[in-house]
Amino acid sequence: MGVLTQIALGVLAISFMTFVAFFGRLPALRHTPIAWMHRVIWVYIPSAILAIDQRLTSGRLTTGLGRFGTYVMYGRHPTVLIFFLLLLTVGEYMYLPGVWPRMSLMHRFFGSISIVLPYLFLYLSAHGDPGVVTPTSHARYMSHYPYDFALFHPGQTCRTCGLLKPPRSKHCSVCKRCVHKMDHHCVFINNCVGYGNQHWFILLLLSTAVLTSYGGILGLSAVASAARTQNPAFTLWKPAGWSWREYLVLLTFGIQDDVGVGSVTLLALMTSPLVWGLLAYHVYLIWSGTTTNESMKWQDWQLEMDDGCAFRRALPADRVRDPQYEAPWTRWPVDPVQVLVRTEDGTPPAPGAGPGVGEWERVWGLRDVENLYDLGFWDNLVDVFVPNYPFRQATEAANSDLERGKRRAKKASKAPRASSLVAAAT
Repeated sequence: MGVLTQIALGVLAISFMTFVAFFGRLPALRHTPIAWMHRVIWVYIPSAILAIDQRLTSGRLTTGLGRFGTYVMYGRHPTVLIFFLLLLTVGEYMYLPGVWPRMSLMHRFFGSISIVLPYLFLYLSAHGDPGVVTPTSHARYMSHYPYDFALFHPGQTCRTCGLLKPPRSKHCSVCKRCVHKMDHHCVFINNCVGYGNQHWFILLLLSTAVLTSYGGILGLSAVASAARTQNPAFTLWKPAGWSWREYLVLLTFGIQDDVGVGSVTLLALMTSPLVWGLLAYHVYLIWSGTTTNESMKWQDWQLEMDDGCAFRRALPADRVRDPQYEAPWTRWPVDPVQVLVRTEDGTPPAPGAGPGVGEWERVWGLRDVENLYDLGFWDNLVDVFVPNYPFRQATEAANSDLERGKRRAKKASKAPRASSLVAAAT
């Protein structure tokens, strides 16, 4: 029992620390113990080691380790992708021989699908084009979204690629390329998550979450069945009147009856909440009409608003787009109505400074700022899963001045709820 408990605790600790290491920087986790632990892992502990190494080797050891760590974590190589594939394949190799003979025909059918789908979506996520901005694709991506004059302003050029940056694009320092609607660079797929493969990435998370949950539940059934060979009254929930010692002894026997099934079941149950949590985070991003990259930008704006350095004013309704920096037409059904700027000293910009008309108004919270890219959950979902969907034609075909009004009303009522989470922040 002692060895099994140590293994289970070790797997749980590794899963938790993996979550902290990879996702502790997410804006939604700021000001939480997870963010503090992330700083411990990536800031406090390295600083302490650096100070010790500076005394012992004048920093040579940590310099070499730092280069290796940077390459492993931030270099474009398939190491973590291979680890993920090995985790799937080795786990299934250990698990299936003990469980497959006990499965019904229905479970074999759905189990086969749940096994195959993660590999399919992993291939599509890793091999697919995330939306790389090239001279060939530049015009098409420029016509997808308008500039919102808050996070993305016209006229900005990528210093590395030399191309005018389309709205919602970002240069990936790992892949060395600009990606349209950049969300983040994911080491598990050795690729960026962007406009071209975001839907495959979300389906990868969903299929992996279903696989781990499904495998964990079937594994528990096999563990309980093995334990019942020793005592037919055994159930996964501790029977009334049983001592914890009696219950745990039988549970341990069930797990150790087939070590492959038992260990993989424990791993699946412990990692499943991690995958479901990451999936829920990305579903929230879709609901709020933003990306991981944009949520960090909104958090920066919230800090400016807290300091009283953020200002906005209206854009003219009849504004003519500058064809030198903006696409003359976009498929997006709404256009920017405001411009958001910041100042260093908290004083309003000069009346003639920057685009827009009217007086500058100080902004104190994200609830007072419209997110141009949030059309509501279902339209946001369509934007992710139906690439190049012609929103503007669909809106005009529906005779849509009224429809646009409904979209804006929906966004306005949603803004306070979304902004409170963004400020937390995602």
